[in-house]
Amino acid sequence: MKRVITYGTYDVLHYGHINLLKRAKALGDYLIVALSTDEFNAIKHKKSYYTYEQRKMILEACRYVDLVIPENNWEQKTEDVRKYQADIFVMGDDWKGKFDFLKDYCEVIYLPRTPDVSSTQTKEYLNCRNL
Repeated sequence: MKRVITYGTYDVLHYGHINLLKRAKALGDYLIVALSTDEFNAIKHKKSYYTYEQRKMILEACRYVDLVIPENNWEQKTEDVRKYQADIFVMGDDWKGKFDFLKDYCEVIYLPRTPDVSSTQTKEYLNCRNL
């Protein structure tokens, strides 16, 4: 069984996220998503619209995702790759080169982002709308 692991906040889930999860799952048999906790987001000066538990529930409902685990800090990636026996680490290509240190433990793949969509743009659009 080939295991794939990826990381993210997955706030305001959109088709770009689904596209990334679908492509990550296609690389293996089992997809693990390490989801940023609310506490970790605060350290990164990020605030999600949905809580960790709500984002976790949304990801668990996605057919491409087999397991959701908490991401509590930047440093846990090596430990997670080893603990969950990940064969492949996947991130969007805007992170290219940042996680190459994991090549000692698994294959590292940077996937192209889906053009013309981002969580930031989606949130900005929703904030501008008179709902």
